[in-house]
Amino acid sequence: MFYALALLMLAIGTEVGATAALPRTESFHHPVWTPIVLLGYAVSIWLLAIVVHHIPVSVAYAIWAGMGTALIAVLGVVLLGEHWDLTKAAALSLIVVGVVVLNLHGAAH
Repeated sequence: MFYALALLMLAIGTEVGATAALPRTESFHHPVWTPIVLLGYAVSIWLLAIVVHHIPVSVAYAIWAGMGTALIAVLGVVLLGEHWDLTKAAALSLIVVGVVVLNLHGAAH
């Protein structure tokens, strides 16, 4: 299980890195950043495909999508100059709560 969680964290980190680099692709016209981003997404999905052999897909995907969304939102504010407000904070809190509930529900069955 530790192996699967480690791979899931790596998948999330790879997806977040690719998403953070997405603006640099210049709408997929930049010859260096475009393949980096596409490779990042491909590696992230490949790792997720491995993870779902060990963790139920509903739980793994919820963690991958939820944590990825939360992390990229934070990186957007910290590194990319995006605006942070109460609505964004509340929405991210709901994502985190949803992931926690899915995990607790999955652990109970």
